[in-house]
Amino acid sequence: MRKQLGEFQHQLWRRKVMEAVAAGLIGLLVSFLLIFGLDRVWQTPGWARLAILLGGVSLFAGFAPYWLHRWVWGHRHEGQLARLISKRFPGLGDRLLGVIELQEQEEANDSLSPRLRAAAMEVVAGEAGKRDLRTALPAAQHRKWALAAIFLMAVVATAFVVTPKAGLNALARWLMPFSAVERYTFTQLETPPRYLAVPFGEAFEVSLKLAGASEQKPVAAMAQYGLQPELSANLTGKNYVFRFPGQQEPGTVIFRVGDLRHSLRVEPMQRPNVEVMRVKVKSPDYMKIADMSLEMTTGEVSAVEGSELVFEMEMNRPLRSGFYGPGKASGEMAKEEVLEPIDGQLEVSGRKVVTQAIRIGAVPFELPFSWVDRKGLSGGADFKLRVNAVKDAPPVAYMQGLERQKAILPEESVDFEILGEDDFGLKQIGIEWESFASMGEKEPAVKGELIMGKGGPEERRMMKPVVFSPAAFGLAPQKLVLRSFSEDFFPERGRVYSEPVLIYVPTREEHAQLLKSQFDRAISELEDLSRKELNLLDENQRLERLEADDLQKEENQKRLDSQELAEAENTQRMAELKERMEDVMKGAARNGDIDKETLKKMAEALKSMQELAEKDMPEVRDQLGEAQEQSNTPEKSKQDVAEAVENQKKVVEKIKKALDQANDANKRFEASTFVSRLKKAASEQSGIAGNLIESFSKILGVREDEVDPSDQRRLADAQRQQMLTAADVRWIQEDLGHYHARTSEPSFKDILDKMRESMIDLGMEDVRVKLQANHSFTATEGAKKWADKLSEWARILGDEMDKSGGGGGGGDGPSPEDEDFEFMLRVMKMIQQQQDLRARTRVLEQLRRDGGASAQLIQ
Repeated sequence: MRKQLGEFQHQLWRRKVMEAVAAGLIGLLVSFLLIFGLDRVWQTPGWARLAILLGGVSLFAGFAPYWLHRWVWGHRHEGQLARLISKRFPGLGDRLLGVIELQEQEEANDSLSPRLRAAAMEVVAGEAGKRDLRTALPAAQHRKWALAAIFLMAVVATAFVVTPKAGLNALARWLMPFSAVERYTFTQLETPPRYLAVPFGEAFEVSLKLAGASEQKPVAAMAQYGLQPELSANLTGKNYVFRFPGQQEPGTVIFRVGDLRHSLRVEPMQRPNVEVMRVKVKSPDYMKIADMSLEMTTGEVSAVEGSELVFEMEMNRPLRSGFYGPGKASGEMAKEEVLEPIDGQLEVSGRKVVTQAIRIGAVPFELPFSWVDRKGLSGGADFKLRVNAVKDAPPVAYMQGLERQKAILPEESVDFEILGEDDFGLKQIGIEWESFASMGEKEPAVKGELIMGKGGPEERRMMKPVVFSPAAFGLAPQKLVLRSFSEDFFPERGRVYSEPVLIYVPTREEHAQLLKSQFDRAISELEDLSRKELNLLDENQRLERLEADDLQKEENQKRLDSQELAEAENTQRMAELKERMEDVMKGAARNGDIDKETLKKMAEALKSMQELAEKDMPEVRDQLGEAQEQSNTPEKSKQDVAEAVENQKKVVEKIKKALDQANDANKRFEASTFVSRLKKAASEQSGIAGNLIESFSKILGVREDEVDPSDQRRLADAQRQQMLTAADVRWIQEDLGHYHARTSEPSFKDILDKMRESMIDLGMEDVRVKLQANHSFTATEGAKKWADKLSEWARILGDEMDKSGGGGGGGDGPSPEDEDFEFMLRVMKMIQQQQDLRARTRVLEQLRRDGGASAQLIQ
């Protein structure tokens, strides 16, 4: 019986151990195959893989020990086996339990017979021998479970043989559920993106590229953005290109390519753009301008040629890279101009980007930019900067407060202002003067300059007051060309000059002639004014003859208004004429060579004109205005007109008186100019003779072609001067004839006859011809002769003028009026001298302060 129970136990244990092992294998294989299968469908998450792995291992590590404990450990004793047999054979099982209990009892021999125990055991053993105890074993599952395990192993083996990469991938993901091992797909992509930043609200594309190792190549792929409709893309080459509409909200795109499922996180955002734009400008070295940093509010910057620009930009978010260029010429470009290549990579430091130094040539250009931020979003497609290449323009120079032509005596001065402007800083400004070259002269005889102010890189506009006095610079009477100049820092440009001003520095005689011309014009205008005033008087007398009631009619009021306006215009003209007469009077007093009688008569005429301009004519104008008052009675208007007529008659008479005084002064003035002009011509003849006498030792007896060049130039100067003097003498004779025709003065007729009888015109021409032939001695004698004649005629005219102008006192001494005039004349000259002295002092102060004056005499 014990042998039978041992055989039963062996069979039980063998079956249950096989079942436990098969169940453990089935659990492991099923969990592996579950991972393998799920990975073919989706990306099995780590937690799911862990749960599956734990489920599979639990069959092996949990069920198998349980099973073994139940069937192996729980059936290791004979009693446990007998109870298992009793489930199939109850009677036999009970008897087996009884026998086993008898065997285990240890009582005294007197209470239990050993033979009786053995007999009972034999009976039960015999009965058990008649039965097949294997039928009492539990239903056998080990073969089924083993076959299932073998089948599963075959399936796993088949998977590894057919798809070894997928099998190994599933094995790795099964064994390591939380590892970073991606699931294997038969369709594989080459580094597909997982995050993509796209332009806000703009359509975008996503391109997926099949990997070279992809086992499947589906002809189409699908994609879905969030809950939006799916999009499809066909395989083109190795790429699937999806075109998505513009998006405004972040989302996830799910791609399905064969067995591959790929998710892409999409974030719409604004393109990277510029928040702050600055440019650093390095000007050319010659300009001496410090480097500048300017904030750009527009997309345009101007810089002088030769400058270097560095652009700095602060973006709204950090960049990854950026580029600028190529530069493109903007506007028209000359044939000889070439735009150098301008491009490069931006230096990126977070949100700040900087270009390399860009040198500016002569061609304006546009510079495009592009950049990519750290999220891969591009920007700057429409961002361009325009760079205007500015030429360093020449400076400009102006003179203000000075007429284009000005005549002043040597001791007088002119006040004016000079203005210099430059776009990039003035170096200095000043004035230049030189003698007016004429008659074929190539170089001016006198040239000088005065630096009025030093500038600097920041001095773009300079204005300086100038006082110019010929006497302060030792300039003799002549014609001068005066200009202001400006200099900038541009290399080798030189000075830029203003429009020239002709300064005529006359001699006393020439100054008198100028005053005479001005006096003539003033007299002519006074005559015209007299005629107009007389016409106004005629019209006012017609109005006076009207009845009082008729005078207030509308048409007559209009006539009064016209008369008032005309009288106001005449009054204004008289005021302006009075100012010009004052200038002539001051010039005549300054001249010094004009006789006192002429000055006195000019002063009398001026006094009358002052009274007319300041009192008499304004009274007539005001009375005509009062006659038009609306509140006037007819009688009052008529009375005002009558008073205006009476006062206007006095005005007409005073104008005639002033005109007579001016004409009288003009006659004496003109007569005195003849004396001055004759003296000047005599002086010029004496000068020619003196110069020739100095050269006798070098030119007497020498043939013309052997004369030294310097002596030849001196002879040529003498010929030119002789020709000019002869022309002046002819004009003197013509003017004498006109003067005699107007005044019938016998003394002037006598001088004119003497000049004609002497045949001075032919004589002076003869001197010029002899000079041309180098007959120096005879030419000198002729010049001396005519100098004496001209001096004699000047003396005769001067004596006649003294006789005609000196008869006011009757031998009893000067009158009080003459003494008052003398005193006034002396005071006027003292004031003028003081003004001249002050002007020369200001000039000297200019020289001392600026320290840049230089006047050079060119021989």
